[in-house]
Amino acid sequence: MGRILLLIELKGGNDGLNTVIPYADPKYREFRPGIGVARDHTIQLDEKVGLHNKLEPLMESWKAGDLAIVQGVGYPYPNRSHFRSIEIWDTASASNQTLSEGWIAQAFRGATPPKGVGVDSIVVDTNALPSTGPELRTIVMQDAENFLRQAHALRDTGGMKDGGNPALRHLLAVRQEINAAAKGLADKLRDAAAPKEAYPQEVLLGRQLDLATRIVTARVPVVAIKAALGGFDTHANQVQPHERLLGFLASNLATLRKNLIAANLWNDVVVMTYSEFGRRVRQNASAGTDHGTAAPLFVMGGGVKGGLHGAYPSLGDLTDGDLRHTVDFRSVFATMAQGCWGQQRDFGLRQPQRLSLL
Repeated sequence: MGRILLLIELKGGNDGLNTVIPYADPKYREFRPGIGVARDHTIQLDEKVGLHNKLEPLMESWKAGDLAIVQGVGYPYPNRSHFRSIEIWDTASASNQTLSEGWIAQAFRGATPPKGVGVDSIVVDTNALPSTGPELRTIVMQDAENFLRQAHALRDTGGMKDGGNPALRHLLAVRQEINAAAKGLADKLRDAAAPKEAYPQEVLLGRQLDLATRIVTARVPVVAIKAALGGFDTHANQVQPHERLLGFLASNLATLRKNLIAANLWNDVVVMTYSEFGRRVRQNASAGTDHGTAAPLFVMGGGVKGGLHGAYPSLGDLTDGDLRHTVDFRSVFATMAQGCWGQQRDFGLRQPQRLSLL
């Protein structure tokens, strides 16, 4: 069996420039005199870039070499609508193309996901698009207790008659399969040990990662789990809300790492953050940032080759005031499909960039 991909969507468009900071570039202060992160609030990673100091809990992973930062991730002809841009990411489409199947489902086209409890992907937030498609059986489960209650209450449809109607027969068969999967998953989750270290509970992400940890430690043979942290649409008075969100993200990811190391499963999971877009380079008149383009993403896991990957976009070479992407997000997805599941996919790119993440 391959690795489980744990996706964490940063909803709203995370400001990459104040996450992975080009502290040595004088243009950074020029574009962001009011909201730029001070040098003494920056954890230097090399002579050019550093992390916001609220991400300090991730430094243990960085020093251990299992945190990778992919810089400048985006796509050509970027779209600045939340709804359209996240759809582009979730379906690995070109910006002028509309697809209905998620990129994880596409990765398994014609392949056989692992057999087990009848579930291939579990979504613990509300957006299931990445794993939506005919190839994957996906369960959306935001609340474990509620799910366990519902699974217990499911009635077996085996005795129901289809009256010779093929459409009804198909529906009953699907329903029976879903019921069986839900019950199988519920049994595994009931037996799962609680994580060694409790997750911070200030945001939903803590509850979601608690559930994700139980799924992994119960050895449910899924290919992907998806969680999310919202609040990144920072148009006004950005500094404090963004700092808080980065703090929540870092403390939860650090706890996840400790729990999976304690369960001896850190090598079996790859964690990846992503967001629909970054923010504009220049701060706006409301001490915030508007919708932009390229941004960094984090990849963590016991088998991850840590460090900086991809080139930081130049602040001296902007397009319409926005960063030019240096890594196409579909190259990241191609790397994940190969490294996690052994699937060769190019997601419509003629030549995906080879990223040595896994």
